[in-house]
Amino acid sequence: MSNPTENKEIRDLSKFDSEIYENISTLIENEADKSLVNLLADLHPADIGEIINHLDFDDAVYTFKLLDHEVAGEVLTELDENLRERLLAEIETDHIANIVDQLDTDDATDIVSDLPDNIKEQVLDKIDKEYSEDVKELLKYPEDTAGGIMNSDFVFVYESQLVRDAIEEVRKNAEEIDHIYYIYILKDNHELVGTVSLKSLLINPLDKPLSSIMEEDLVYVTPEVDQEEVARLIEKYDIVSIPVVDEKMIMLGRITVDDVVDVIHEEASEDLQHVAGLSEEEEFSDSSFRISRIRLPWLIIALIGQVVSAIVLYSFEASLEKMIIATFFIPIVMAMGGSTGTQAAIVMVKSITESEFWISHSFSKLFKEFRVALINAAVCGILLLLISHFFFKNEMLFSLVLTVALFTIMTNATMIGAIIPIGFKKFGIDPAIATGPFVTTMNDILGLVIYLTLVSLFLIQ
Repeated sequence: MSNPTENKEIRDLSKFDSEIYENISTLIENEADKSLVNLLADLHPADIGEIINHLDFDDAVYTFKLLDHEVAGEVLTELDENLRERLLAEIETDHIANIVDQLDTDDATDIVSDLPDNIKEQVLDKIDKEYSEDVKELLKYPEDTAGGIMNSDFVFVYESQLVRDAIEEVRKNAEEIDHIYYIYILKDNHELVGTVSLKSLLINPLDKPLSSIMEEDLVYVTPEVDQEEVARLIEKYDIVSIPVVDEKMIMLGRITVDDVVDVIHEEASEDLQHVAGLSEEEEFSDSSFRISRIRLPWLIIALIGQVVSAIVLYSFEASLEKMIIATFFIPIVMAMGGSTGTQAAIVMVKSITESEFWISHSFSKLFKEFRVALINAAVCGILLLLISHFFFKNEMLFSLVLTVALFTIMTNATMIGAIIPIGFKKFGIDPAIATGPFVTTMNDILGLVIYLTLVSLFLIQ
């Protein structure tokens, strides 16, 4: 398949986006189709996708329908998923089939998977039969696995062939297959035995056997491997493409670095949503009630936690009446506990999700966080002691109790924030969830108990 991005002028949309949007809106309003097509013709598909993402829905549909099939396919992959799904619902089946027929199999699979079942079958029936079978095969895999993001198009030769054969194969497939980084060396039964880079083809004699120059130390994945693990492997081994094979090493497809960039962005967005206790589903929903239903459970958990905190405060009512000054410092100790707990949780989640974290090494990680907590708590405690005693003119005993309380709360919060993600990982739960309301609420309750207990024990006679 040819690449519609070739010969497109590279521009920075941020420098003239207002002008572009204004011109497009005017052309749409005047139904100046030819002028609009000419304006878009010089833009990269990614830029067109960005523009359509910011148009009103009706204008977005109008603009998209003017694009030729080849460009439309590239633009579709750049659209927000919610908009893409709504837009496809407004397009005729034949038009969708023509667009899908221009895409790489991995991108085509993403598009087809968003279609209703009846439309999906019609589209698959209308595209090239062999291509349709490839897409159907990819649709069998979950979208967040190696099989779900792999491309079944790749350049391969057999181990008995020569360098000139591999070069000829690259030339033959150059128009149809984008991003050719490696040539895969297969046995007659399509078992993967090695790879050859384009550089190796250029620097070796044409009559040299591929078996003598191929790289046999392979990094590969099977279709069920999580996409996040695929991204980690590509980063770890500094490779730009990774083969996907079955349990018998039969070559199924490949995943290229451009797909992995999308995965990294998707996983980062997902983790940020988990930090806030949100769901990925709400990103693609326009219903306020549905979004509310997604967020409410976490907010109710937080509310229940704060009610428990209020109960704790109420149970110490007599102590607080005798020591009213203690109430002024509750926000300080609570905020410091919450901040340190969240820091530890985020650091641990990052360690778990982005590096080679082994549960067996968790004690060393926890001990490291504990050491950090001791240092931070000691420094903050000393500062609070000085502020309490010299600025607020509190008695030294109160300032010391306040310092001990802060030290204990910060240390406790840090360990809770570090331990919970490891526990979640141990039981197969996404550890990013741990940095949401769960850790914050738990630290609030325990922080209050620690602070008020110390105040009651040492300051209330």
